[in-house]
Amino acid sequence: MPFGHDMVHSLATVVELVNTSPATGGEEGLPGLAELQAFVESREVSGVSELTARDLTQVRAVREAFHRVFTAPDQPTAVHTLNSLLSSTRITPRLTEHDGHPLHVHYFAADSSLAEHLAADCGVALALLLVEGEGERLRTCSAPDCDHVFVDESRNRSRVYCDSRTCGNRMHVAAYRARRRA
Repeated sequence: MPFGHDMVHSLATVVELVNTSPATGGEEGLPGLAELQAFVESREVSGVSELTARDLTQVRAVREAFHRVFTAPDQPTAVHTLNSLLSSTRITPRLTEHDGHPLHVHYFAADSSLAEHLAADCGVALALLLVEGEGERLRTCSAPDCDHVFVDESRNRSRVYCDSRTCGNRMHVAAYRARRRA
């Protein structure tokens, strides 16, 4: 399924956000405002003013809701979770061009908090994926020591590791060594 620029960006943003959660097997990736600001800058989240402790708390809550979408046992559960999150936002679609990006749609209201901005834009991207029958592309890494999430953008939906250079390579080397010992 070919994704447009804004869809790819929103999906990558939600994956990166979810993977900051301790629930994905690591340490808290957003321990403070400095890390939240770094996330905003690295993901080029537009229209964000000064961040507060409230923003950090709200973004963490949105992050955990997105994590529940990725790890839902079935599509109805993912849909219910995503609908709950989307219903808490003021979705206000508008076309925009900024920062050298082509024309695309923003779904958040102009005066939204960072959490509402992420919930609206990333939530709509996930919703569109589900509507297209592509929910199985929302995955958790198959490496036994990794719980990171990812969106499988491969043509044949065959990706199983969050990163082929780390988890994938590590698992392939382990399998090779096990075969050599046998």
